[in-house]
Amino acid sequence: MARTKDFDEDEVLQKAMNIFWHKGYNGTSMQDLVDGLGISRSSMYDTFGDKHTLFIRSLENYKKMATAEMKSIVDNAPTAKEAIRRMFEYTIAELVSDKQHKGCFLVNAGVEMAPHDAGISKMLCDNDRQLETYFNEAIKKGQASGEISNQQSSHALAQFILNNIKGIRVTAKSGADKKIFRDIVDVTMSALG
Repeated sequence: MARTKDFDEDEVLQKAMNIFWHKGYNGTSMQDLVDGLGISRSSMYDTFGDKHTLFIRSLENYKKMATAEMKSIVDNAPTAKEAIRRMFEYTIAELVSDKQHKGCFLVNAGVEMAPHDAGISKMLCDNDRQLETYFNEAIKKGQASGEISNQQSSHALAQFILNNIKGIRVTAKSGADKKIFRDIVDVTMSALG
């Protein structure tokens, strides 16, 4: 008879995500995970496998939450420019409220792991393409309505916006203030025409 787990798997996964997010993959030891998750080493291995598998699951969990929020913003904004501005505002609010200056878990993982881990690199590239699709859809609507200039392709503008959002997330690691982020957003928005 299989033993029932005496912990909430989603709660433990959230804790793991926070540990990896704060310390990075290489900076997190197995002992950090055992201590931080509040479960035994054997329970961790039985449920999540090894450290790498737990890291991947943590990234997937974060990605799912973040992309769902971005999709919701695009779907519910009244105009294309408002959708893009709200995505920036969501990103900035998240970063400014983080007193530990952790940045974005996905961006951090990309910087640390993607050059050496093909699976993580693919996951992050797929995530970028998904976000670009959201931005591209909003920009196409804005171009069709005349709200956004047609001088650049919607695809190029979507890549530009994604790059600026990722740049803001990296900049936040050094504790940049809200004014700097606002300036970046204003210049980015002005490029849309």
